[in-house]
Amino acid sequence: MSKILLFIPCYNCEKEITKVLSSLKDFKTYFNEIIVIDNISKDNTLNNAIDFAKDNPDMPLKVMQNEQNYNLGGSHKVAFEYAIKNNFDYVIILHGDNQGNIADIKEILNSQTYKNYDCCLGARFMKGSNLINYSLFRIIGNIGFNILFSCCLFRKLYDLGGGLNIYSVNMLKNKYWFKFPDALTFNYLMTMALDYYKQNYMFFPLTWREDGQVSNVKVGSQAVDLLKKLFSFLVNKKKFILNEHRNNVINEYKSNIIHSNT
Repeated sequence: MSKILLFIPCYNCEKEITKVLSSLKDFKTYFNEIIVIDNISKDNTLNNAIDFAKDNPDMPLKVMQNEQNYNLGGSHKVAFEYAIKNNFDYVIILHGDNQGNIADIKEILNSQTYKNYDCCLGARFMKGSNLINYSLFRIIGNIGFNILFSCCLFRKLYDLGGGLNIYSVNMLKNKYWFKFPDALTFNYLMTMALDYYKQNYMFFPLTWREDGQVSNVKVGSQAVDLLKKLFSFLVNKKKFILNEHRNNVINEYKSNIIHSNT
């Protein structure tokens, strides 16, 4: 049997985190351990996660908090290190803001399809996906970038940053991801690395809810940054992947266990 870790990154989602954890009740037997990693939330996200864990002692749930705000990419690094150190075979990422739906991976888990790939990536923009409250502007923008990346990488890509993914821990052990940005662009570089390291991956459709809209100004700045990164990658793939991409270099991403049911 595969040893599977479910990792839930969260930041300022006090209302959503309990809903996400409640959705796992029918899936708890799929995971050997569930870790919630709070990124120094300014609301009651951490306390709500702890309260849920205490109310559900039968769930293999552990609540952790980063020593500083490492951003989404940094929290991924905490989870990847944890998975490697504790000898997990696979790590699943489910965002704590209740945008994704854990049920979308049920078939992949039941059929053990994930064992045939280095990673299985959730996609918001492929056939079978269901977008709720997602703006037309962002749909067109994302599809445009998917097409651009597909043409540049010679592989059909359906999403560059979905919030529900499955990674083989074996593919993470050389820590090529450690110098990737701690910001939201972390997932984009993970996609580029799939191409560079010739990793085997598949996409699966997502049900995705967008309740908190990101400003178009921020989306625009991220798009410009992403185009620059893609250009640099195409010019020299090896140099780009091995380069330092962090504005603030951190030697060790530290997170403390606040509560544990295991």
